[in-house]
Amino acid sequence: MKLLRNLLLAGCVMTSFSAFAETKIGVVDIRAALFSSDAAKSFSKQMEDEFKTQEMEVRAVQESGQKLQERIKKDSAIMSDTERTKLALQLEEKAKEFKYLKGKLDKAVSVKKQEFIQSSKPKVDQVLKDIVESENYDLIMPREAVIYSSQSYDVTAKVIEKLNAIK
Repeated sequence: MKLLRNLLLAGCVMTSFSAFAETKIGVVDIRAALFSSDAAKSFSKQMEDEFKTQEMEVRAVQESGQKLQERIKKDSAIMSDTERTKLALQLEEKAKEFKYLKGKLDKAVSVKKQEFIQSSKPKVDQVLKDIVESENYDLIMPREAVIYSSQSYDVTAKVIEKLNAIK
């Protein structure tokens, strides 16, 4: 009786191992695949061109504020109280202006990135579907959901390659 039970248990274990061995699993870093594609590189260049003037404006305000701060630090001992107060107010205004301009720029960039992601999602989904069907994957999981996987499970490079093939 004990022998029969052990044989049945061994048979069940072996069956589950063989079923698992036949399961083809992949892992993909969707964000990396999307932002490493040729379309993303083109989008990035377009973003640089589009927001170049705003970035220069933010940088100019930042540099102006830093110069004011350096002047206050360097010359505060020889400044009158009114001059020191005036420069401190100017510095505060520069800080507010910088914060406003930087926030506005960051929001605009974020909106554009989100639009790119949304417009690219159907392509990524189709590429993943094609890979699943052509290579007989049973399961493809996002990298964020996996604690550890061997590099052999990673299909991110395949996704990038297929995304770049789409024109």
